[in-house]
Amino acid sequence: MDKTVDPLIKDEFTGEPPAIRLLAYLQSKREQGKKIAGIYCGYAPVELIRAMDIIPATLCAFSNATIEAAEAVLLANLCPLIKSRYGFIITDKCPLYGISDVVIGETTCDGKKKMFELIADRKPTYVMDLPQLPDEKEALLNWTTMIRKLKKFLEKTFNTKTNDDKIEEAIKDTNRKSAFMRQITDFAAMKPPVISWQEIYDLNFLSLGASCKEMENILAEAVKKLKEREASGEIYGKIGSPRVLVSGCPVSGDAEKVFRIIEEAGGVIVALDACSGFKPFAIDIKEGTNDPVRALAERYLKIPCSCMTPNDRRLTEMSKLIDKFKPDAVVDVVLQACHSYNIESHKVGEYVQKKHGLPFLKIVTDFSQSDVGQLHTRVEALMETC
Repeated sequence: MDKTVDPLIKDEFTGEPPAIRLLAYLQSKREQGKKIAGIYCGYAPVELIRAMDIIPATLCAFSNATIEAAEAVLLANLCPLIKSRYGFIITDKCPLYGISDVVIGETTCDGKKKMFELIADRKPTYVMDLPQLPDEKEALLNWTTMIRKLKKFLEKTFNTKTNDDKIEEAIKDTNRKSAFMRQITDFAAMKPPVISWQEIYDLNFLSLGASCKEMENILAEAVKKLKEREASGEIYGKIGSPRVLVSGCPVSGDAEKVFRIIEEAGGVIVALDACSGFKPFAIDIKEGTNDPVRALAERYLKIPCSCMTPNDRRLTEMSKLIDKFKPDAVVDVVLQACHSYNIESHKVGEYVQKKHGLPFLKIVTDFSQSDVGQLHTRVEALMETC
């Protein structure tokens, strides 16, 4: 920002990385006798988990530090996200995994499926079979069945129960939280924006597993401060900075080098089109249905991950972001060996350029710093076209 501003997250959270804040939150829940379910993906139905009085925890995955250890077992040319996750587990360096009582996985990619096999003997692990033709009528039936099976697994593992009323309440809670998050991202749509991508990421990370009831004070305070910034003329970046939408694979931790490079090249990131960005809060879950589990299944099948085919929803949702956030360029971040995002990037690039007339840059990277110089050159060239 052009001048020092009041941080959005204060008090006990000030200055601490999101993972440390989350760990402190989980430890407090453990001290209250709560059980914790580790999750790896945005397809895990956190509303069901919370409705069973279990705490969902997003597990570590974005560091280069544990990849060398993972490569003793996994292929060197495997996706860094999978290697990082596996490395954290086998080196006992992920306290979030350590504090989890169970792990919930999903079949979004072949590498993850096999990683779940390798860790299944470490603690109870349940893998959900995700339908990947979401528009077929069988997909909704099958995913609803998988969520019900997850419910049975959690009931048996923890000797607990839930009911439709509790699931419905968890759905309403998520919708309230999503409304807050959409209100917060509205400040990135302003010209110039008054919120940074890092602040959005931090709030996203804290919000994913927590209930709105737990997050409401933090989110309401963030909205209040953003309104104060707007009123006083405080902005993120500089007036006239090229506005950038970042799409593609989930990005955090060491992969955030891409975001920093965009900023160093003079750009300002205004939209985060990934499951680690805006997607978890983009669409509400239907309320007041006679079958809240089916409502959950319907909502989660609308997440446009590249594992889905055909994945036209990713393009239509991207158009909504482009229309709202008015980027001057789109950067598609693909993690090495993530074949579905890599191949899909071609279609995304054509769509962005032909339909919206925007410059497009595809970046294939990992969690190391070896390509930073090359990325600087390519991003700087992109900024010159804006």
